[in-house]
Amino acid sequence: MKAIVYPKYGPPEVLEFREVGKPAPKENEVLVKVHAASVNAMDYRFLRGEAFAARLFAGLRRPRNKFLGADIAGRVEAVGRSAKQFQPGNEVFGGGRGSFAEYACVREDRLVLKPGDMPFEDAAAFPVAGLTALQALRDKGRIQPGQRVLIQGAGGGVGTFAVQIAKSFGAEVTAVCGPGNLDVVRSLGADHVFDYTQEDFTKNGQRYDLILAVNGYHSIFAYRRSLSPGGIYVVAGGSLAQIFQGLLLGPAVSIFGKKKLGGMLARIDQKDLGVLIELYRSGKVKPAIDRRYPLGEVAEAFRYLEEGHARGKVVITVEQSHPTGG
Repeated sequence: MKAIVYPKYGPPEVLEFREVGKPAPKENEVLVKVHAASVNAMDYRFLRGEAFAARLFAGLRRPRNKFLGADIAGRVEAVGRSAKQFQPGNEVFGGGRGSFAEYACVREDRLVLKPGDMPFEDAAAFPVAGLTALQALRDKGRIQPGQRVLIQGAGGGVGTFAVQIAKSFGAEVTAVCGPGNLDVVRSLGADHVFDYTQEDFTKNGQRYDLILAVNGYHSIFAYRRSLSPGGIYVVAGGSLAQIFQGLLLGPAVSIFGKKKLGGMLARIDQKDLGVLIELYRSGKVKPAIDRRYPLGEVAEAFRYLEEGHARGKVVITVEQSHPTGG
């Protein structure tokens, strides 16, 4: 089969599109014939090995697992001996390592059945970004109807989902993004839109019940200043310094006063994937897909995403017009 591999850490130029062996599912896995995948910030962080913590997981000097891609949508080809939830022919989507390939093995508890009226490309856009937005707002942010919610980085993959999910909860949503994404976030239902190149929301005196920083760059104290009494700040992306500040410094700062600050790491959860399906079916949430790249052009997709101007999700399409060998 054809797959994207990264034999070493580095820029997109280290990616190789080549023939590799077709994987076989372990006992609790299913083999998925991939129809679509999507690119996330975590993918290029694994590619570059830019964080020591990431290298502890992936390999200190070279990646142990040379396959990238976490979001997957496709058709079940085979099932492991202990896998009971799916059978060959089922259309599924979810999260599993190695989706930038014609086939990938995924734990069955990280997949759900794909609705027949949901295109594979839409399904592939949902898992990491959609779950991050949902879990950040609902679980960490404790979002409530009528709250004033600000989404920083609203024009990207997680941000475009977060705007829609916050609206589905009945919040008044302020979206902060770059000038190229203003129309996109307005079309997704944002009540107020700020161009971060023209206005700094942390200095305008406005206060918010919940701030979700998907692509933030302010200090944690600036975010704290912009919270209403009892407000919550959640960091779910941005620079590594921003993420670690939220995860490590946030809980310490939260000890003083009623404002809560912290970070979150999303998890692939079947029940929450079901929540996203219902939001999709109700018309409340849809993926904002900016660009589509074929499997052989994943490096180009990485370059585009790293420029920081993607309007929503970048999707990888996998051609299935011919059989592939092992």
